[in-house]
Amino acid sequence: MKGDRDSFLEVHDLGINFGGVQALKNVSFRLDPGKIIGVMGPNGAGKTTLFNLITGVYKPTSGSIRLGGKELQGLSPSRICHAGIARSFQSGRPFANMTALENVLVGLHFGGGSGGLGMADARRQAGEILAMVGLSRQSDRPVSSLNLMERKIVELARALGTHPRLLLLDEILAGLSPLDLAPAIAIIVRIRDELGITVVWIEHIMKVLMDTCEHLLVLHHGEKLAEGSPSEVVADATVAQAYFGKKGGAGLV
Repeated sequence: MKGDRDSFLEVHDLGINFGGVQALKNVSFRLDPGKIIGVMGPNGAGKTTLFNLITGVYKPTSGSIRLGGKELQGLSPSRICHAGIARSFQSGRPFANMTALENVLVGLHFGGGSGGLGMADARRQAGEILAMVGLSRQSDRPVSSLNLMERKIVELARALGTHPRLLLLDEILAGLSPLDLAPAIAIIVRIRDELGITVVWIEHIMKVLMDTCEHLLVLHHGEKLAEGSPSEVVADATVAQAYFGKKGGAGLV
């Protein structure tokens, strides 16, 4: 499952209009592989829209998206998944009537393009993924019987089953109790460290992103407001102004 560390994501002048509303405008950035990159911004900033464009759910009005030099624009979501991009959803979308193991098998057989993988090998790989994310004991339980954190981690495990090079996480910590935050963060760090997968992570808990990510991208009103290391972003007066109406960045953490 080792990720391709030579791959990277390039977004250039990306934009999309919904009727007369410009939801994203001239957004450009380049991500290095093997890192955890945070995406910040107030509600309505365009964060999930960005993910939907990268994964082919929406077609951009302008701009380009490349993974490892390959143009993604115009590809279907399934082909983009096969190219190496997987995601979780803000609302969480595991298959509730299936077991945790069966959810991961879906990722292995369909998203990962592993149609020729035998069932014994697929079950072994799915078990390894569930062990990595700490859900071995829940593997044969229906997802509907799991708690919120476990359901979110099942969706994450299903995404890992597609063998991604790039993993997009959309508010995976939303709704979790304070006690669940540290274990969930540890799983995300393991995905980067042990699998070499680049992670792009939308989250509203700013301190988590500041403490965990090597690089941050800040969106506001559909445009890139700032980009850089956590220390650079926290010191950016425009970021503090957008979040809190302050001139300095001290209040961000």
